[in-house]
Amino acid sequence: MMTQENRTKMSNVLVLIGMLVLVVMAVMPLLDLNEMWMHWAFAAGAFIVLVGRFIGIYDGPSLRIKRLHHILIFSAILYCASAWMIFFSPGTNNWLGFLLAGVVVQLYASWMIDRESNKTEK
Repeated sequence: MMTQENRTKMSNVLVLIGMLVLVVMAVMPLLDLNEMWMHWAFAAGAFIVLVGRFIGIYDGPSLRIKRLHHILIFSAILYCASAWMIFFSPGTNNWLGFLLAGVVVQLYASWMIDRESNKTEK
C-alpha cells in the first residue's frame, strides 16, 4: 500500500513528465513539424497527466483543497479532449482551445491550492 507521501511524489513525477511531453508536442506544429507520431506522443502525455492527477488525490481534511484537486483532474480531462481533437478534427486548430483551457484551469487551481494550504497552516 502506498503512503500519501509516496503517492504525491509519484503523482508529481508523472504530471511533470506528461506536461513536458505536452509542451514539446504542442510546439512542434507551430514549427511546421506535424507528423503522426507527434499526435500519439501528445495523446500519451495527456494520458500520463490524467493518470498522475488520479494518483495524487488529496486525502486531507480541507474540502476546498479536495475540490480544487478535482478541478486539476478536470484540467487533465481537457488535455485529453485536446488530444482527441488532434485526431478527429484534422486540419483545424481546435485542439489549441482545449489545451489553453486546461492550462488556465490548472493555473487557477494550483494557485488556489497553494493559497488555501497557506491559510490552513496558519
